[in-house]
Amino acid sequence: MTQTPETPLKRTPLHAAHLRAGARMVPFGGWDMPVQYTGLKAEHQAVREAAGVFDVSHMGEFRIQGPGALAFLQHVTPNDVSKLRPGRAQYNWLPNERGGLVDDIYIYMVREDEYLMVVNASNIAKDWAHLQAHAGSFEVTLSDESDRWGLLAVQGPRAADILQPHVDVDLGTKKKNAYFPAKLFGFDVFLARTGYTGEDGFEVFVDASEAETVWDKLLAIGVTPAGLGARDTLRLEAGFPLYGHEFGEDIHPLSSHYGWVVKDKAHHGREALQSPAPQKLIGLKLDKVPVREGYPVLRDGQVVGHITSGTSSPTLGHPIALALVQAGAAESGDFEVEVRGKAHPATRTAVPFYQP
Repeated sequence: MTQTPETPLKRTPLHAAHLRAGARMVPFGGWDMPVQYTGLKAEHQAVREAAGVFDVSHMGEFRIQGPGALAFLQHVTPNDVSKLRPGRAQYNWLPNERGGLVDDIYIYMVREDEYLMVVNASNIAKDWAHLQAHAGSFEVTLSDESDRWGLLAVQGPRAADILQPHVDVDLGTKKKNAYFPAKLFGFDVFLARTGYTGEDGFEVFVDASEAETVWDKLLAIGVTPAGLGARDTLRLEAGFPLYGHEFGEDIHPLSSHYGWVVKDKAHHGREALQSPAPQKLIGLKLDKVPVREGYPVLRDGQVVGHITSGTSSPTLGHPIALALVQAGAAESGDFEVEVRGKAHPATRTAVPFYQP
């Protein structure tokens, strides 16, 4: 999204809190967002070893209600939404007609005939238009609640222990992908045992007007504020695809290791998804030189693909990357990545790069 004087960066309900915490702010998908506070490595390590909190209030939330809600969601997504029960969440996709994705999403079942869909921040308007275009033949009501919610992601192996004294439910009884109402510091919230860091944790849906107070209370009990920088290194170590990098309108999503999302059912875009993926998403390990999105990937001196995401892994201590390469070249173990005209050896490695 190109910013002009007429389109200022949007701010989450936590903008003032980020400035108080000394965050370095950067433009991200049309939003003014914290990239780091004390430093990327320290924030990354806090999430791997204890607990960190991310402001993800820029994400979009759509409520889908009505007798036709399930049929509608089954039509616009390839995963089987009928498997959800109230209080459960599911990762899913919004396919387009040409074998790519409008977005990757999370769906939370609130109760019978009512669901909450969380979408990527930079895709809110596009996703809303896509859903509206497909809702006409279904008995369903769509509501854009993106401005209603603050969304905080408390992530890390100690997240449950740190939160437990301050909530009115037993977090130990809540499994991964649980979604449930709770009181946190006395505030009415919804908690979801979901996240995108590879660690345990809870996403906190809180009224936007109360988000800053909840954020401050989380910091006061020892949760480390973490920015976009750590969020990206954590998700990359976990091998999670990111829309706009590993997924997109013109990237076949079955190039990824997420083929389990597609179930055998009728849905919008099914025929295009059934075509073979011309590329494959692979993990690469390098010895010293970090690589970035767009760098060419070579095999036997020929360009066979490009880097989609790359970083120097704080946990592993060496550079890692995800790359889209030609399907026929994907099984090779040895590649090179071109960095400023020089080819550097890269070894194919299993994804995820890191598991807790």
